[in-house]
Amino acid sequence: MSTFKLVISTPDGNKFSGEVVSFSVRGSDGDLAVLAGHIPFITSVKPCDCVILLDDGTEKKAHTEGGLLTVSAKQTTFMSSSYVPL
Repeated sequence: MSTFKLVISTPDGNKFSGEVVSFSVRGSDGDLAVLAGHIPFITSVKPCDCVILLDDGTEKKAHTEGGLLTVSAKQTTFMSSSYVPL
């Protein structure tokens, strides 16, 4: 499976940084998933449980109080005020 670089950052520092298959959150217009090769965009994220899918099939889940998601050709960055692993 294709992967992309994901960085999740809070005021306390980076909570995740690595290669992932997908990242799912609740954007301002509804649920969305970012995959490798996604077009660049920026959206606000609502409070939700988010899911990171790793290349080995492992899922990492966390609760966030929302934030800002940016997707670019080089990496996807999620900046949030909180990120609590479930």
